[in-house]
Amino acid sequence: MAITRPTPAQLQELAAQLHMNLSAEQAEEYLALMQPNFDNYDLIDELPDEVPPVRYERSTPYRPSPDENPNNAWYYRTKVSGAAGGKLHGRTVALKDNIALAGVPMMNGATQLEGFVPSFDATVVTRLLDAGATILGKATCEHYCLSGGSHTSDPAPVHNPLRRGYAAGGSSSGSAALVAAGEVDFAMGGDQGGSARIPAAWCGIYGMKPTHGLVPYTGIMPIEATFDHTGPMTTSVRENALVLEVIAGADGLDPRQYAPKVEAYTEVLGRDINKLRIGILSEGFQLGNLDHRVADKVREAVALFESIGAKVGEVSVPEHVLAGQLWTPIGCEGLTAQMMHGNGMGFNWKGLYDLGLLDKHAKWRESADQLSASLKLCMLVGQYGLTRYNGRYYAKAQNIARRTRTEYDKAFDQYDLLALPTVPMPAQPLPDLSCSLTEYITRAFEMIGNTAPQDITGHPAMSLPCGTVDGLPVGIMLVGRHYAESTIYQAAAAFEASVDWRTL
Repeated sequence: MAITRPTPAQLQELAAQLHMNLSAEQAEEYLALMQPNFDNYDLIDELPDEVPPVRYERSTPYRPSPDENPNNAWYYRTKVSGAAGGKLHGRTVALKDNIALAGVPMMNGATQLEGFVPSFDATVVTRLLDAGATILGKATCEHYCLSGGSHTSDPAPVHNPLRRGYAAGGSSSGSAALVAAGEVDFAMGGDQGGSARIPAAWCGIYGMKPTHGLVPYTGIMPIEATFDHTGPMTTSVRENALVLEVIAGADGLDPRQYAPKVEAYTEVLGRDINKLRIGILSEGFQLGNLDHRVADKVREAVALFESIGAKVGEVSVPEHVLAGQLWTPIGCEGLTAQMMHGNGMGFNWKGLYDLGLLDKHAKWRESADQLSASLKLCMLVGQYGLTRYNGRYYAKAQNIARRTRTEYDKAFDQYDLLALPTVPMPAQPLPDLSCSLTEYITRAFEMIGNTAPQDITGHPAMSLPCGTVDGLPVGIMLVGRHYAESTIYQAAAAFEASVDWRTL
C-alpha cells in the first residue's frame, strides 16, 4: 500500500511549519527529490509489524454493571488463565488500565482512548501468565494517570472500599480498591509520581515502586520514560515479593532497563532485622500539609521497628525536597513532549512501540477541551517551558537529578533504609462533580510531596500500612538503595509479622 504523497502546496505548508519559505518552483523540485524517500515508506508500510505473539486465550471482555462494580474500580472484566503451574498459580490479578492486554479494551482513564484495543500483551502480562496467574480484568485508573486522587477517571470516580465517598488514591486507583476489597489477590500498578504507593497507603495495602528499570515497562502506555515505573500492589509482603520475582528482569525491549539486578526476594522474608539501620528522613516530616496524626503513626511504626531489632536514627537529605521540585519540569515538559505531542509513544528510544495506541491517542487533539484539568495544568506548564525556554529547564533538571540521587545514596552510607510518611494525610472525601477548578486540581496533587522524589531518583520505595487515623489507613514508606528491594521486603516482613497494623 502506498502512502499518500503531499502536493506542492502541502509541501509549502509543511515548510512553513518548519519556519522555512519555499517557492512553488522549489516545492516542485523538492517533491521530486523526496520520492525515493517515500518509496522507503511504502516498503515499510507493506512489511508486517514486529510484535510479540499472544499465547493465552481470553474470554470475551465486557463492561461490568454497577452491581458488579460498586466502587467503579473495574474498567473491563475478562478471564485469562495462565500456565497450569508456576509461582503464581491459582492467584488472581487485575491490571492497571494503562497496561496492554491483547483483545481487551484499554482506556487509561480517558475517553479520548475509548475504543482502543491492544494487539499484544505487555511483558509483565506475559510473565504473570507464564507464572500461572489468572487475569480477571482491567482496573480503572486516573485520566492518563495524572492524579494522586481518584476523582479524575472517566467516566466516574473510584471509591475507597474502606469508606465510600472517600478517595482510593491514584493514579492506580482501581488497582488498590480491588485488592483492598478482596476482589483480586493482587494488582499491577504504575508509578510516575507515587501512583502505586499513594493508593496503597490510602487503601491499607502494600505498594512497591521498584528501582527504575528493574521491571520492564514494555507494553504499558508511557508518561515520561525517565520516571515510568510499574510494580505490584498486594495484601501481604510475601505476595508482593513473589510477584516482583516473577516480573523483574530485562526483556530486551525496554531502554529504561540498564542491566537490572534481580534477586530471589522471597528468600529474605524470614530474616531478622537486627543488623538493619533505618534512618528517619527529617524532610519527609516537614511537608506543609502533613497531618500530625499521620506523622505520629509513622514515628510509632519506626519505634516498633526499633523494638524488633533495627537500629534507628534521624537523617537529613535536603535534596529530598529538591527532587520533588525537579518533578515539575521533568514531568510537565516530558509528558507534554512524549505522551501528548509524541502521541503516547514519543521518539528517540529503542523498544517496542504500539502503533495502534499511537494512532488512537493522536486523536486527543480533536477533544482537547475534554482532557482532565490535572492533565491540562501539566500540559500548560510543560508547553510554556518547551516554547518559551526551549526545554532548557527540562534538560537542567535532568542534570541536577543526578545530584539528588547521589545525595540520597550518601544517606545510604549510614542507613540501609529511609523511613517517612507515604502521604501527608489520610484518604480525603471525593470532591463534588461541581467542585471548582482549584479544588479539582488541588485534590489531584496535594499528596505527592514524599512520593514524587523517588520517581526522579529511581530509588525503590514501598508503602506498607502502619496504623489508622479516624479509621482510615496510614502508610509508612521505606526507601532503599537502587536494587535493594530485598532489604525493603526484609524489613517490611518483620514489621508485618510483629503486629496487626489495624490495631495501631
